[in-house]
Amino acid sequence: MLPFILRRLAQAVIVMLTVAFIAFMLFQYVGDPVTNLLGQDATPEQRTQLRADLGLDQPFPVQFAAFVGNAMRGEFGLSLRQGRKVSSLIVERFPATLELAFCAALLALIFGIPMGVYAALRRGNFLAQALMTFSLLGVSLPTFLIGILLILVFAVTFKVLPSFGRGETIAIGAWTTGLLTPDGWKHLILPSVTLCIFQLTLIMRLVRAEMLEVLRTDYIKFARARGLSDRSVYFGHALKNTLVPVITITGLQLGSLIAFAIITETVFQWPGMGLLFIQAVQFADIPVMAAYLCLIALIFVVINLAVDLLYFAVDPRLRIERAAVGH
Repeated sequence: MLPFILRRLAQAVIVMLTVAFIAFMLFQYVGDPVTNLLGQDATPEQRTQLRADLGLDQPFPVQFAAFVGNAMRGEFGLSLRQGRKVSSLIVERFPATLELAFCAALLALIFGIPMGVYAALRRGNFLAQALMTFSLLGVSLPTFLIGILLILVFAVTFKVLPSFGRGETIAIGAWTTGLLTPDGWKHLILPSVTLCIFQLTLIMRLVRAEMLEVLRTDYIKFARARGLSDRSVYFGHALKNTLVPVITITGLQLGSLIAFAIITETVFQWPGMGLLFIQAVQFADIPVMAAYLCLIALIFVVINLAVDLLYFAVDPRLRIERAAVGH
């Protein structure tokens, strides 16, 4: 287990250094931070002084090493648009994105797995066919259209849910959450449902396909031959083995929910990292864009490592293979 973790950590370091290099190149070739900070009317002396203060007069390797060192401390400089430290903007916005992504992932798991199991076990009846039709719509419709339709129905027509913002929040130290207020829950419903639809249908279709495949294997036939009940066969044997690929997809999709919540946050004006990134792109705010890129890469690396470790808890075959390789 330890050599496996060390290999994964080494791969994670390589990935993060590659992403840091790409993010650093944004500073070099997308706009001039000195011009953005001082404006067009600055004197040459002011430009030279600021360039020296920012370390931009140093050779490329020195600048990159300084960038990596600052990034490891969570420092990405000042936002060119707001004039504030990028780290403080991330601390301020990240709780909203994380809250939205986890709620969407939870909804996708709670409803996607049972719906996929039902569609596999009762694939001939009307409800199973209706679920598959719903899954096609969920996969096909773009996220922004789903969000607009939900706003039209629940915010404009019936006026039962708010259409934008995060609502009332409570600060717990540096962390802010809307999960402890009724108004926060109301504002969370529409964006979290919008964000979870694609993931829900993806999980449902994956569980159904894997469940049908597992039910055709020999050990399921042997389990039936032993006289086990359908409930024991379906949920004690088939579903457990179905969950291995589901863990992979769910882990990766959790990273995708955080990374690509941009559209949902824009539609609902949700004050998270996605909306901050869109605003940074519009203004060419390079430090914010670089910080967002590095943070999302770190999230994917951590999630992938967690998924790999979960394999050992779910699939005993992997533990046996690792033990055989060790001997």
